[in-house]
Amino acid sequence: MSSASPQPVLKLARSELILGGQKSGKSRRAETLARNWLDQSPGRRALLIATARPGDQEMRLRIARHQADRAARLPGMLTLEEPLALAETLVRHSRADTLVVVDCLTLWLTNWMLPMPPEAAQNPARAAFNGEQVAMLLEAIAVAPGPVVLVGNEIGLGVIPLGREVRAFVDALGQLNQDVARVCQRVTLMAAGLPLTLKDAV
Repeated sequence: MSSASPQPVLKLARSELILGGQKSGKSRRAETLARNWLDQSPGRRALLIATARPGDQEMRLRIARHQADRAARLPGMLTLEEPLALAETLVRHSRADTLVVVDCLTLWLTNWMLPMPPEAAQNPARAAFNGEQVAMLLEAIAVAPGPVVLVGNEIGLGVIPLGREVRAFVDALGQLNQDVARVCQRVTLMAAGLPLTLKDAV
């Protein structure tokens, strides 16, 4: 009787951007990288920075389900919710012994470009989305002392819906993905649960 082959250990990059469509396996790959990181040493930590905002009941249930599933699959990962101040949070929590997963960039951008939330409206420094937020994020990724894994959606492959605001969001997300890809050591495109390496400078 033959035994099942062990899962290969994914080689970790200092920074990796994982892109893909809905249910393409993006978050699962990030979790696998985090699990491998934690398994290599008992002194290591993994932190998820979750950018989702529970705007309605369906989203609250979805977030709760994802939290429960993730806790079952990867109990060693801590979770921190931050919908807006992503760069500052990454700088604050990145350590040489800590892998940080950001899930996801698309929701972070959505939070900035949707009608202004109360916490942003009360803070003049974060009153509107502009290039400063992206520049701060790119710098935080570049100087992070520990590994960073960022998850984002690739939504520009289909028909662009009508509407000026929607087209502006698609353009902004495409540019954000390009900017983050430029500073990351590795870029992976997920499709049907399978990874395609677009960039590997490890």
